[in-house]
Amino acid sequence: MELLKSFRFKKSREKEKEAVGEHSSDNAVSEPFSLPSPIPEWPPGGGFAEGNIQMGELTLMKVTKFQKIWSFSQKNRNENGATFYKPIDVPSGFFLLGHCCHQNNKPLHGFALAVRESTTEKPLASPAIQRPVDYVLIWKSSSSENETGEESYVYFWVPSPPEGYQAMGFLVTKGPDKPLLDEIACVRTDLTDRSEVRNLILDIQPRSGDATFQVWNTRPAHRGMQGQGIPTGTFFCSANQQCMDDLNPVCLKNANCDLHAMPNLEQIHALIQHYGPMVFFHPKEKFLPSSVSWFFKNGAALYTRENSVGETIDVDGANLPAHGHNDGQHWIDLPNDTAKGNVKFGNLDSAELYCHIKPALGGTFTDIAMWVFCPFNGPGTLKLGMLNIPLGKIGQHVGDWEHFTLRIDNFDGVLSSIYYSQHSGGVWVDTPELEFITGNKAAVYSSKYGHASYPHAGLYLQGSQKLGIGIRNDAARSDFVLDSSRKYQIVAANYLGDDVVEPHWLKFMREWGPTVIYRSRINADRIIGYLPLKIKCSLEKFLNKLPCELCKEEGPTGPKEKNNWLGDERC
Repeated sequence: MELLKSFRFKKSREKEKEAVGEHSSDNAVSEPFSLPSPIPEWPPGGGFAEGNIQMGELTLMKVTKFQKIWSFSQKNRNENGATFYKPIDVPSGFFLLGHCCHQNNKPLHGFALAVRESTTEKPLASPAIQRPVDYVLIWKSSSSENETGEESYVYFWVPSPPEGYQAMGFLVTKGPDKPLLDEIACVRTDLTDRSEVRNLILDIQPRSGDATFQVWNTRPAHRGMQGQGIPTGTFFCSANQQCMDDLNPVCLKNANCDLHAMPNLEQIHALIQHYGPMVFFHPKEKFLPSSVSWFFKNGAALYTRENSVGETIDVDGANLPAHGHNDGQHWIDLPNDTAKGNVKFGNLDSAELYCHIKPALGGTFTDIAMWVFCPFNGPGTLKLGMLNIPLGKIGQHVGDWEHFTLRIDNFDGVLSSIYYSQHSGGVWVDTPELEFITGNKAAVYSSKYGHASYPHAGLYLQGSQKLGIGIRNDAARSDFVLDSSRKYQIVAANYLGDDVVEPHWLKFMREWGPTVIYRSRINADRIIGYLPLKIKCSLEKFLNKLPCELCKEEGPTGPKEKNNWLGDERC
C-alpha cells in the first residue's frame, strides 16, 4: 500500500512538472563563448581595451564569469527556456547592478556590468551609487524537487532604491531570505537613461490563481552615434499582465558624452585587420562590386534635369555637388556608350570596403560599418513553391550600396556581434552563431544579384518562408571573395576629428542611379492568370505585400544619407 502511495505521489509530481515546467538549480560556474583564436595585444593609447571604462562619476567593468542559480524549461510548450546566473569574481570595491538571464537554446554569450564610484571625479552632493533600502518580492516559482528530493522554490527580487536613485536589475535567490543590501548598487537617477524591453525570453504560464511571469532582454532606448544609453547586461521581469508601454526598465547613461574608450586610428586598423570578414559573392553572380574610383574612371556620369548628356565625374568625385540633401536635381548613371555593358558588371579586383567608425551604446562599444559598392543591382526571382519565376527587369537599378557592421566591445576589444544588412532591415548575429573562416574572421554571404548580407549560405526568402513564397535571396560560397581585412578604406570617424578625411564622393547626398518605374502589377497579374484557382486569391494578397521596389526603383542614395549613418541599425 505504501509503495502504491509512493508511486501515485511520484506520478502526480511528474504531471505537475509537465504542466508547470522543469526546474533545476546548481552552483555550476560558467564562462561565456570565446572566439576561435586568441585576441592580439592591441596598439596602446587612450582608454580602449583597458578593462575598465570611466564614465564621469562612475567606473565600469565587465564581468564574464557566472554562477548558475536556476534553469527553467516548459515541456508542453515549444520553448527552450532560460537560465539565470549570478555574476561572480567581482573585484573589491565594485558592485553588481543585477543578475543575468540567458536563453537555453543559445551558447552563453554576454556580460554583466559592475560599477564603483570614480576616484578621479569630484563627487556631487549625493554619491553616484547607494545600496538599496530593501527588496520587494516580484515572483516565486512553483515548487520543484531538488536532487535530494526536497521541495525548493526560487525567488525574484527587485531592489527598493533610496530617493533619487534607480534600481538597474533584479536578483534571484534559491531561498526565501532577502538578498543582502550590499549585494547590489542603485545608481543616481541623473546617471541613468531609459531602456526598452526587446526580446521575450521566458514566459511562464500560471496555474490557476498564479500570475504570468515574463522575462525580457533589454537595450537602451536612445542608441546611435548620439545615444548615451549603456547596456548593463541584466534582465527585466514582470509578474503582471502589463502593456508593453507600461514597462519602465532603465540603463546607465554616459552623461558627459565621454568617448575616451573609443579606439584611436592605429587601433582601428588593428581591429579591421584582425576581424575583417571574408565577403563571399554567389558563384553565379554577374553584378560584382567595384571601387568607387573605378566606377567613375570607367564612365559613370553626373546627370541633372537640365543636362541629359551627362558630365564626366572626377576619379575622386571632386566635381560632385557636396552636402545639402537629396533634392532630385542630380543623379549618377552608367555611361551612354558601349562601355555601359562592362561597367554594370563591376570589377572585383578594384573593390574595397569603405569603413565608417562610430561610437555605439554610450561609447562602450565601437561600430565599424563596412560599406560595399556595386555598380548594378540585378533582377529578382519570385519563388512560388517549386516554381522559380524570373521577374524580368524588376529589381534592377544602377548603383547599389550595401553594408555589414562589426560591433566591438571597448572594454577589451572583443568582437561582440555582426549586423547583416538585408534590404530594408537586417539582423544582429552574436559571435557564437557566426561562421568563422580563418582565425576570428567571420563569413559574410552576399546574395545573388541583390547583394543583401547573410551569416550563412542558403536560400533566404523575402516573403513567407513557411509557404515557400517570396523573392529569392540565394547565398553561397565561391571564388568571388573580398577580404575586408585587407581591402578597405577608413572614410569617416567623426570623433577622431581631422585624423580621418572624408572623400569627396561621400559628401554626395543625391542618388547613385536614376529612378526606374516597372509595370510590375501587370506582370504579376499575368503570372497569377496561369495559376490554379485555389491559390490565386492568396497569391494576390501576398503580392500586395511585396516590397515597393517591385513597382518602382528610386536610385539609391549614398551611405551618408542612410538613417543608420547617425542612428542604430534597423532590426
